[in-house]
Amino acid sequence: MITPEDVVASIHSGPGGPRIGAFFDLDGTVVAGYTASAFWNDRLRSRDIGVGEFTRTMVAALDGNLLGGNPTKIGDVSVGGLRGRGEDELVELGERLFVQKTAGTIRPQARDLVRAHLKMGHTVAFASAATRFQIEPIAADLGVTHVLCTELETEDGILTGRLAGKMLWGEPKARAVRQFARDKGIDLAASHAYANGDEDVAFLASAGLPYAINPHRGLLDAAALQKWPVLRLREPRKAGLRSVLGTVGALAGLNVGLGVGAALGILNRDRKFGINTGIPLACDSALALAGVKLNVIGEHNLWRARPSIFIGNHQSSLDSIVMGSLLRKDFTAVGKKEAQYDPRTLIGGLLLDPAFIDRSNPEKAIAELDKLGERIRSGTSIVIFPEGARAPTPALARFKKGAFHIAIQAGVPMVPIVLRNTGELMWRRSKLVHPGTVEVCVLDPIPTDDWKVEDLDRITAEVRQKFVDTLEKWPDREGD
Repeated sequence: MITPEDVVASIHSGPGGPRIGAFFDLDGTVVAGYTASAFWNDRLRSRDIGVGEFTRTMVAALDGNLLGGNPTKIGDVSVGGLRGRGEDELVELGERLFVQKTAGTIRPQARDLVRAHLKMGHTVAFASAATRFQIEPIAADLGVTHVLCTELETEDGILTGRLAGKMLWGEPKARAVRQFARDKGIDLAASHAYANGDEDVAFLASAGLPYAINPHRGLLDAAALQKWPVLRLREPRKAGLRSVLGTVGALAGLNVGLGVGAALGILNRDRKFGINTGIPLACDSALALAGVKLNVIGEHNLWRARPSIFIGNHQSSLDSIVMGSLLRKDFTAVGKKEAQYDPRTLIGGLLLDPAFIDRSNPEKAIAELDKLGERIRSGTSIVIFPEGARAPTPALARFKKGAFHIAIQAGVPMVPIVLRNTGELMWRRSKLVHPGTVEVCVLDPIPTDDWKVEDLDRITAEVRQKFVDTLEKWPDREGD
């Protein structure tokens, strides 16, 4: 049976260039579930859906899904309910719901497929019955610039409640792909298509290399008949009893470990001893009880240059615990002011005495960063997440310059720590940790002796690129 990894390998070994197309369905293919549900539920919660629209939606869903009626009717009802809404308002809603909901439904292996095609220079496009408001935030995150979708009619930036053309469902989607290929000079016979629904047979048949992704029954039968490959992509992790118990255990282990460290520091009248005992005990216990293991490449780089500025990409609340387990001793952290009184991190904050930065007050923030220089010169390393906030997906956000300013002031090396999949084990908005293995790559220390403040834009971009390159080509073994 073919695997997603097999397909990625075949993409990399095949022809490249923009004449090769890669067309992805959205709902049920790249994302698990339906992005329209997030929009509809948000409207329902905000009481934007009246009794009449609610009833029509339920009737259309029943008719289209169970009674053999028109499955696109529910889309017409939903579009009609948007009449009078501003186009800009829907764009903002789509971006908000991406961060809050749909980012966590992207299948990791679908992301790998998209990345492989982009790396080969293929023309990658979404082809979906969804609207642009649903698709574009996901497309932007994945680096996809072409979107074939159901367009909504507007007048002076206001939705009319009607479609601008046909819904891209069934044959209209296939026609849109063929027209796009003609316009762009794409060789469809050498191109790839990915979809999951029974209605996508015509769409998949338009490409020479079709793949049925977690297919519905009708598409599964068609794939068997046409001898199309079937790919089973793993779903984003869902809460289960193991995750609930593991999270409870992790919180307990974390707080007990920190408490033990604080108590030992008091008893021995040696605060540093308490910190260096409590942090590894707390973090190791939390990870073990949650069922999380670390697979670390470049572990020796954690100790080659101390003190250092350790920086990591930030996807999850799990990141801080992973960093604590890796660094183990003689370090503190930099965090945003809002986290200072967070009860979840109170004991750790009291023990580590991190620097909390008020980003709304630049002068105060600079003063706090200056104080850190003294602590670093006395032997304390610093861990910072230069993206500032947790990213909703593995796509790297822009790096802020605070960590780089500190490195210049303190004259110590910077060590990048690349975390590959903490967001998969604990999504940005999740309160549960799922068991699994976190992949870590610790890069070589970067000397900062010749860094200058006026070069920080270039330096920040270069260091960020090291993270991008590592995530795109993860080393298989030590020394790769």
